[in-house]
Amino acid sequence: MGFTFKENCPDVRNTKVVDVVKELRAYDTNVAIYDPWADPEEVKREYDLDILTAMPAETFDATILAVAHETFKGVKVNSKLIYCVKAL
Repeated sequence: MGFTFKENCPDVRNTKVVDVVKELRAYDTNVAIYDPWADPEEVKREYDLDILTAMPAETFDATILAVAHETFKGVKVNSKLIYCVKAL
């Protein structure tokens, strides 16, 4: 959850979340990226990644809360494990 450079901001320049995604994918992990603030076209153009702008309905083995957007407060996550990189 989250891809932008910082919370409550659409700027994806210099985001460190891309490094987390690349590392997880190096282990052949399926990664879904959800960020309602980020522009999907810009993320695709700059990082060649697809992001979701709506909360996915499927169940995940783990969720990483990478950016503390206000919109994430109180969001129900369908996941077995939640890891918060930056507290809300």
